[in-house]
Amino acid sequence: MADARTLLVVHHTPSPPTRELLEKVLEGTADPEISGVRVRPVAALAATVPDVLAADGFLFGTPANFGYMSGALKHFFDTVYYPVLGSVTGKPYGLWVHGNNDTAGAVASVQRVATGLELEPAAAPLEITAIDPSTREACYELGAVLAATIA
Repeated sequence: MADARTLLVVHHTPSPPTRELLEKVLEGTADPEISGVRVRPVAALAATVPDVLAADGFLFGTPANFGYMSGALKHFFDTVYYPVLGSVTGKPYGLWVHGNNDTAGAVASVQRVATGLELEPAAAPLEITAIDPSTREACYELGAVLAATIA
């Protein structure tokens, strides 16, 4: 896959439910109808500026913590924001957020950062409060949409 485009999946998945959502998103990125995409899942606390600069698109995943994105994802954005500013303009991104009852604040916080970086949403954010077959399918679709967008 020397000519493959890179989809960077930056996630904070500390619980079994958030891990399950990540797995479904990754399954979607590997849809057999999509080729030419290299998927790099990286934990938010391990993702670096070079990871971001080498990516052609992004998927972000986080739990909703106290009405905001996780501290780990916030740390990632704090670390990479200024070094990549202007270098990722126009690149597509997707987002999934899992919360027990409210995800709006977490979604809005990630969208504000993405707007500042001038990223382009490739799909509506997934706001998940219950994991069931339809949310699993939505996560698969989100992964597939992002992979297909950069393929």
